[in-house]
This record gives sequence, structure tokens and C-alpha cells, in this order.
Amino acid sequence: MLERARHILSPSARSDVPPFIVMDVIAAASRIEAAGHRVIHMEVGQPAAPAPRTAIEAARAALDGPLAYTEALGIGSLRSRIARHYGETYNVDVDPARVIVTTGSSAGFILAFLAMFEPGDRVGIANPGYPPYRHILKALGCEPVLIETGDDTRWAVTPETVLAAHRKEKLAGVLIASPANPTGTMMSPDALAALIRTTEDAGIRFISDEIYHGLDYAFPSETALRISDKPLVINSFSKYFCMTGWRIGWIVAPEPLVRPIERLQGNLAISVPTLSQIAAQAAFDGREEMDAVKHGYEDNRRILIEGLPKAGLDKFLPVDGAFYLYANIARFSDDSHAFAKRMLNEAHVAATPGVDFDPVDGRHYLRFCYAGQQGDMQEAVARIGAWLQRQ
Repeated sequence: MLERARHILSPSARSDVPPFIVMDVIAAASRIEAAGHRVIHMEVGQPAAPAPRTAIEAARAALDGPLAYTEALGIGSLRSRIARHYGETYNVDVDPARVIVTTGSSAGFILAFLAMFEPGDRVGIANPGYPPYRHILKALGCEPVLIETGDDTRWAVTPETVLAAHRKEKLAGVLIASPANPTGTMMSPDALAALIRTTEDAGIRFISDEIYHGLDYAFPSETALRISDKPLVINSFSKYFCMTGWRIGWIVAPEPLVRPIERLQGNLAISVPTLSQIAAQAAFDGREEMDAVKHGYEDNRRILIEGLPKAGLDKFLPVDGAFYLYANIARFSDDSHAFAKRMLNEAHVAATPGVDFDPVDGRHYLRFCYAGQQGDMQEAVARIGAWLQRQ
């Protein structure tokens, strides 16, 4: 009887995925704040700025009316506005029929993986990379394949590294982000084009994570849609538009995948929250406000690039885009998890250990998010410097 009860209550094997460590850091920081201390939050990729005023005003107005289900693919006017965004930003024509509105990019990954891959399929992802890529793939029965990056490839996946992984055992797909999380590095348009052409020639499906587009400092971001109509693109209102809690994103899918994704969305979610869709459409009219926020990130970026070396963290990856700096801490520790915990407890600065993003060499890195207030960035550098002097 006891054994039967244990079986009934036991979780599935596919639920056995590692935690997203940044969420554990947030919880630990909250406990320190509850004890009366001020923590500078640089652990989570969340803008300090609110959503555009245009989005907030549209949402307030919508509260006076009914908020019913929408089409599974999303409100037609929002899908058209997203498609128009590609013409305005990248000079590429996108059919609104290929646009699917999602509950943040997270739902976009789930829908894309379900529509594109079978259980057991191998999917290449950059290492270091965003942890839920590999965790979601694993939960869906796929095999994430870590493709190592390094200084010699400017921390980017290359045609050669993809083909090397493919020769070992067939890859069904490759997922690439530029600007990337956690590194903040970007691929040049030529490098991205070469990688997409290589995957297409090899019969490998390509997913482009473009959620940090618009947050680029070294050079403009390139969308995969300018290169080919075969990649599936995922984007979100969370980062550039500062709408993390609204949980709203989108997919631009190759035409043969639109109906399969629509069926999946209709069954899994019915539709995306209507209020968020209304706000998202209006957000496009707030780009001037959001560009001002981006300029604030550029100031924060400069504070870290100039200040962290003086504080003692003088090795980090190219800070091209997004709002992350990925710093090497090897001179201080070979355990980034313990190092981040000590820094939080003693300096009250929260950062994410590299092992969240890279199970191979992440023990030597921390990720700092600089999407907060300028004063917090300056204070964080000062706190870290004083703390490291005591180590």
C-alpha cells in the first residue's frame, strides 16, 4: 500500500529539470531585504523602467470593456502591427498571417519546440546560453546539444561548430540568440547569414531568438528573416519594451508551421491574455520613450565597463548588446555559485552564477544585468570593489 501511494505521488521523469538558478537568487535576495537590508539587483534580466505610457494608457482604456478570448493566433491588428515592425526596422516584408502572438517568449519556445521537433531529436544551442532552452527541450523529450563557444569564435556558434556536432550525430535543429543571454555578444549580419545557409544546406531547422533586438550598441541587430524565410523567429515585448510582467511575445513562423502552432496554442492556452495584446499593440507607438530607456542602458554599460576592472573584475566578454555583462571571476574563485552567494550575503549585490548558463565552465563566471537605475550601477561597482578588497 505504501509503495502504491509513493508511485501515485511521484513526479514524472520529464519534470526532473534543473532549477533556473536566477530564481533562487531572487528568493535569497528577497530574504535579505525582508531582514531590512538594501540589495542591488543585477541578477534578473528585468528592466527597471515601466512599459511605454502608450501601452499603459491603452490597457487602462480597455478595462472599461469586455476582455474576451481572442483568436488563438492573436488579435489581427496586433499581428499586422508586428509584421509592419519588420518593414520599419529591417526593411523586410513579413506576411501578418505568419505572426503568432504568444504568452511571452517562453511560450514561444514551447510552441516552437513542439511544432518542430520529435521526442529524441537533438537540438544545438550555444554554450553558455539561456538555461530554459535546454530545460524545456529536456522536459519535451528532446536532447539539448551544447555547442561550445569561446574567444576564438567571439563567443558565437559558427558553421564549423554546428557541422562538427551534426557529424557526431544528426541535429534536428539549432537555436541561436543575438544579442545573446548571458554574454551580451552579437553576431554580425554576415556571420548570421553564413550560419543560416549552412544549417539549411545540412537540413537543420533554425530558430532565431531575437528578444534583445533593439538593445544593440556595437552594431544594429540583424533578423534572420532578412536572410531566409525558413527560420522560425521568436521575439518578445519583455526586454526592449520593458513589459516583462505582461507576458507577451510573438513568433514569426514559416508558413507550413503556422497551422500546427495555432492548433497547439488553441489547446494549450486558448489565447494570449487580451489586455496584454492590446497594450502590446500600443507599445509600438512608445518607441521614442523606449529609445530613451536604451540610452540609459548605454550609460549603465559604460559604468560597468569602466568601473568593474577598477573593482577587480577586469575580464569579461564583449558587451555588444542586451543588458548583460558576463565577467570572469577565476582569479577569485572556481565556484561561481558560492561566490555569488557570498557577494549577495556580504556586499548585498545580487548577480547570477555562470553555472546557470554553462554547466561546463560557468563556475568561472558571473552574469551582471545592467537594466537598473544608474545610481544603483555606480553603487554596485563601489560595493563590489570594497568587498573584493576584503577577499
